[in-house]
Amino acid sequence: MGKYGDAAVKAVRTYTTGTTSSIMDAWNSAVVEIFPSSPSSQDKGCPRGTFLGICESGIVVGVPSGKYTKSAKNKIYGLKAVATLRKDPHYANDVAALWKQIMDGETKVPNHQMDVVTSLWKNGLLKDNA
Repeated sequence: MGKYGDAAVKAVRTYTTGTTSSIMDAWNSAVVEIFPSSPSSQDKGCPRGTFLGICESGIVVGVPSGKYTKSAKNKIYGLKAVATLRKDPHYANDVAALWKQIMDGETKVPNHQMDVVTSLWKNGLLKDNA
């Protein structure tokens, strides 16, 4: 699990224990803790957008559906990755292959989106695989 995956798991656990009042605050708290001296890492939009996009859908354990992000593309990437993992969980062990699968021929460099998804998956934090 990479650092953004750690942040996603930490954010869900922080939120579901009532330590923060919103899932956005939980994400912000998690990345500040994991990247204490790197504001650019704390502000990285792709992993945040993926995480909040998945949360919007209501499939993250303990997080109600809602409107949490404006990042439509990263939300789509996250949800496609979840759908792919549901069909073939082996992708959880190969983020590069998972990214390639959801890109379906499009050439785009990943930016930690799959780390977020696979970490939630492996930790049982997505409702259909909890």
